[in-house]
Amino acid sequence: MNKIVKYIIIGVLVLGALWAAVFFIKSNSKSSIIYETSTPFISSVEKKTVATGKVIPEDEVEIKPQISGIIEKIYLEEGVRVKAGDLIAVIKVVPNEQALNQASGRVRNAELALNNAKIEFDRNKALFDKGVISSQDFNNLQLTYNQAEQELKNARADYQIIKRGSVGGSSSANTNIRATVDGTILEIPVEEGDQVIQSNNFNDGTTIASIADLGKMIFEGKVDEGEVGKLEIGMPLKITLGAIEGKEFDAKLKFIAPKGVEETGAVQFKIEGDVAVEDNVLIRAGYSANASLVLERKDSVMVIPEALLQFDKKTDDPFVEVATGEQKFERKDIEIGISDGVNVEILSGLTEDDEVKQWNKTEPIKKGEDEDKEKEAKA
Repeated sequence: MNKIVKYIIIGVLVLGALWAAVFFIKSNSKSSIIYETSTPFISSVEKKTVATGKVIPEDEVEIKPQISGIIEKIYLEEGVRVKAGDLIAVIKVVPNEQALNQASGRVRNAELALNNAKIEFDRNKALFDKGVISSQDFNNLQLTYNQAEQELKNARADYQIIKRGSVGGSSSANTNIRATVDGTILEIPVEEGDQVIQSNNFNDGTTIASIADLGKMIFEGKVDEGEVGKLEIGMPLKITLGAIEGKEFDAKLKFIAPKGVEETGAVQFKIEGDVAVEDNVLIRAGYSANASLVLERKDSVMVIPEALLQFDKKTDDPFVEVATGEQKFERKDIEIGISDGVNVEILSGLTEDDEVKQWNKTEPIKKGEDEDKEKEAKA
């Protein structure tokens, strides 16, 4: 009887140990990750670069006064379309006292000279009529008299210009600021009552208004020195504007700067491109823009998703893992070409029948395990 009890106890212990072992294995085991595979396929690949910049008018004209003074009246506002000759503003002349006094003195001297010339002319004309003086002497006196008349006219005109800004009755008075080209007024940086300075050889003068044709816009941006060598004049650009979503504008590269500028440790080269502006779209000057340029393109080449690539830690050479059986893979070194950021060209090392391992597969976390991890984190 004792032997039977002993065997029963041993059997129970063995069964308990087996049950505990099975429970421990099940509770601590994790399901194996099932890797999916992808095969190479034929597609086109474009290597692009993006240049940041802005859209500006091709030609912007600054209107400057030809005489100094004070803005008396501004007739137009920013954003108004104008034609050449339209009146923008009128300047009230504040004459320089010294220049005005000198001009007044010149007028008085001219009057005195004319009076003296007239007296001489009248006296000698009577003598000429009597045949006392020769024709040559009389002609010289008449020339002096005519020159004195012209000098007086010039002196009076200069006086009026200094005092009022123009000769009375002039249709192109310097005090009238008019548009010189057709376009849109972009900016009027002055206000009524502001003092302005004339444009001359030593000073650019005060800008009364800036005018540009918003139908002729260019993209102005910069590209890195590593990519500028791949650009060519006439290359197509795709322009996207931050202010106009969901729309692209065609452009052509027309300028590449021969000299770069160093910015934050990198050399940048300025580029410009003519933008094709549609009639029903208003592009304002200064919109921020991005230009997409296709540096290289290959059609009908074998590609794989770039996410499948792995790189050797020592050599940085690319490789993938190719299926050799059920969830069995082996490493294959490959040679890659250009990439568009999604797909990469395969030059050698793979065939279209190869099944490439997807490295980005991870096992989903079970709900119970997730709760346990949260508890551990809180602890």
